[in-house]
Amino acid sequence: MYKTLVVLVFGALVAWAFYFEPSSQLINKEKIVIPTWPDACNGKRIAILADLHVGSPYKGLDSLENLVNDVNNAEPDLILLPGDFVIQGVVGGSFVTPEKAAKILTNLHASMGVFAVLGNHDWWLDHKRVQKALENNNIIVLEDRSKYITSGKCQLRLVGISDFWEGPHNIEQAMSEVKPSDQVLAFTHNPDVFPELPTKISLTIAGHTHGGQVYLPGIGRPIVPSQYGQRFAIGHIIEHGSHLYVSPGVGTSIIPVRFLVPPEATILEISNE
Repeated sequence: MYKTLVVLVFGALVAWAFYFEPSSQLINKEKIVIPTWPDACNGKRIAILADLHVGSPYKGLDSLENLVNDVNNAEPDLILLPGDFVIQGVVGGSFVTPEKAAKILTNLHASMGVFAVLGNHDWWLDHKRVQKALENNNIIVLEDRSKYITSGKCQLRLVGISDFWEGPHNIEQAMSEVKPSDQVLAFTHNPDVFPELPTKISLTIAGHTHGGQVYLPGIGRPIVPSQYGQRFAIGHIIEHGSHLYVSPGVGTSIIPVRFLVPPEATILEISNE
């Protein structure tokens, strides 16, 4: 009886980690406070669609279309896509071209715009091809450059920083047009660049880590693709007054497993109090 129970529990955990959780899709709404956030931008909602890895198990084009619809229904003010649109190697996955993925992503809508940076998987495939696919579908790619975005009296300087592993991540170039009076929101693929960023940036948004894909209570996240281990693995991180938010993302990489780190599109509502 005991052995049977153990087998049943183990089987249930495996099914949860390899099917039920990675095949799920959440819209996680979270509020965060950033003291330097401008009053005029209080309550603005930013949708983060990180690590789509289109073609990873359970995350094909139909799933992407459903995700786009769910995000649009949440009515975000701004949509950020922090890279890894394609997948380069995952058990049980199949390659989906960036052109097909971008054709669906073009349906995303937000009053302040839809912006992207590229991730390491996009560079491994062909960063120029992925960027062209996105730009041909009205998605602005900010690789080490910036742009003013506005909504009513809310005005932000959005800074995109290229991938820490594969891109030049030229922070000086990315910040070159930022004025002293600007309120700066930055986004990038890999959060490992965070310690190098200037304190001028009110908030940095990233992905890449997938939240480790697996979280074991009492142990933590055994594998995080970061030189800092679990330090920048997931969620809202504050260091020396600087703010970082890392989304666990949507797809999977290498092994199609998620355990207590469900795939999500993150909707951040930001205020200064």
